[in-house]
Amino acid sequence: MSVLALVLAGPLQSWGSAARFARRTTEPAPTKSGVLGLLAAAQGRPRTADLSDLTALRFGVRVDQRGTRLRDFHTAHRQDNDAAMPVSQRFYLADAVFVAAVEGDDGLIMELHRAVRHPEFLPYLGRRSCPPSRPVELAAPQPGPLERVLTETPWQAAPWQQRRHRDRAEVAVDVLVDADADDHHPEPQRDVPLSFDPLHRRYGLRGFISRRVHLTNPQAAVRDHDPWSVL
Repeated sequence: MSVLALVLAGPLQSWGSAARFARRTTEPAPTKSGVLGLLAAAQGRPRTADLSDLTALRFGVRVDQRGTRLRDFHTAHRQDNDAAMPVSQRFYLADAVFVAAVEGDDGLIMELHRAVRHPEFLPYLGRRSCPPSRPVELAAPQPGPLERVLTETPWQAAPWQQRRHRDRAEVAVDVLVDADADDHHPEPQRDVPLSFDPLHRRYGLRGFISRRVHLTNPQAAVRDHDPWSVL
């Protein structure tokens, strides 16, 4: 089994798992449906394509930079009669950075890696209005398990964010991974894409487990400086 890791960074991101009429919220971290949708688009799959091979992948995400929750009031008009649509509220994450990873069969992971490097459709971070600010490809596929890759991948927060924490040699970040059958009390989320068909979108339920890991801060200040050594 191999693991493909992606970095998801941009001015705005929005990872919705539920929408209620004119209120479109975002989860605090990328959803499985959002990341699998990015991979399916990179492959050039139509929205009506079978997704069973992608939904079988184990999924995990690491929160390297939480970002700030932002609310936007959205207005629109109908094309046919120019009538005003109801004002909607759309929520985003500003200046967030995540490491997302999928684990599965070596052949499929290599195929997804090729697609990410040369995508048929450009990637976006949850919504088409949210382009990434850097290439989503983070590294070549690596041996599993998923948890090891999410723990050992270097901290991907923006340099200014790393400098803000330069007084810490290590930083604690959250990791959320698909729950196994042996995991007790997983948190539920309805974000398994069963169909992206715009006429009949369907999502299934999954459980995930969250834990905290510690990463090295490359911008940490050197603490063993001795000014008397120059004398």
